[in-house]
Amino acid sequence: MAHISAVVATTDQDFRTHVGRLLRGHGIAMADERHIGAGTAPELAIADIRGGASSVQWALERLRSQWPTTTIVAVAGTTDPDQILMAMRAGANEFMSWPAFADEQMLQDAFRTALARATEKVRASRGDKGTARTLAFFGAKGGAGTTTLAVNTAIELARSSHKPTLIVDLNQFLGEVSIFLGVRPRFTVVDAIDNLHRLDGEFLKELVTKHKSGLDILPGAEQVDRPGPQDGPALEQLLQVLGRHYEFIVIDAGQITGNCSEVSVFAADTVYIVANPDVPSTRNTQRLVERMCALGADRDRLRVLLNRTSEQHMIAPKQIESALGHPIDHAFASDYGTVSSALNSGVPLTLSNHSELAAQFSQFTNAILNRKVDVAEPVGARRKSAFLGLF
Repeated sequence: MAHISAVVATTDQDFRTHVGRLLRGHGIAMADERHIGAGTAPELAIADIRGGASSVQWALERLRSQWPTTTIVAVAGTTDPDQILMAMRAGANEFMSWPAFADEQMLQDAFRTALARATEKVRASRGDKGTARTLAFFGAKGGAGTTTLAVNTAIELARSSHKPTLIVDLNQFLGEVSIFLGVRPRFTVVDAIDNLHRLDGEFLKELVTKHKSGLDILPGAEQVDRPGPQDGPALEQLLQVLGRHYEFIVIDAGQITGNCSEVSVFAADTVYIVANPDVPSTRNTQRLVERMCALGADRDRLRVLLNRTSEQHMIAPKQIESALGHPIDHAFASDYGTVSSALNSGVPLTLSNHSELAAQFSQFTNAILNRKVDVAEPVGARRKSAFLGLF
């Protein structure tokens, strides 16, 4: 994502929630003023001035004084020329109206237009040449192979692109990225969240664990309750900060169970849902696609990965696609022995063998990097059978 951070200045909680959803739907990270360190500033601010002159002073003048370089979008209740002039004089860069009884679609279109102009100004002011590409992996169910796919994808991206790559483990308490990579970390994602105020490039080097492949690792926490719901805003800001230091960020998000996993949906350029060719996985994937769309993720950002495919499975990929109403982006073969050996040795399979599965990871990451590859037909794609009548 663009990794632009934004604050919403308002006393109306419903407005904050509504605008926050619109911002996240456009890949903009919501920042909490309380977590913004000294010497830093959000790149975008949405100022609610629907209260008239008093709100202009409270919101616009305060924001412009506090953060002189921040791009400010003023949201008023009317398009009165005097109010527009007042807002611009107080420091607003963009102006839009938010009438109390306006049509919802009209509001969204107006917000989208104003936001596009504002973000263009942000990128131009910072000479934006593109920031980290963020990939989030979610499991349709426990044991689907989400960590296996996330870890090996991250390894291949680091090796193939030769660009700074980070994997973040957001599995609360039971994260296994460190085990898969055979490392003993000193710090975790919670240490990063708790030290956002001092998270510069040098401190980040101390927090992450280096892997011999060139991949950086920000391991999952060992606390049962961290990161928790209270860490959602800080985690969102953390991903925004990390985006300034890496070309690729891979998130092992586990299952979508709360605020922190939902942050991954907002932050990711591409969201991968890892499913197995069985009825429970297909059912859960349907629910995940619906949930992520409800959170504001466009369907074109969602990708379904079918893991552990085999000629022996009774449900073919084409049938799963039909049930989901969504295409399968990539299929990975079932190879329990290879995966188990890689896990127990702490050496990712893409580094330890030349199996069919390793070749499939190479194809997958080459596609992410937009390199032309010969992609074989998914395993089991030609097999046909009844879908048990459940979908």
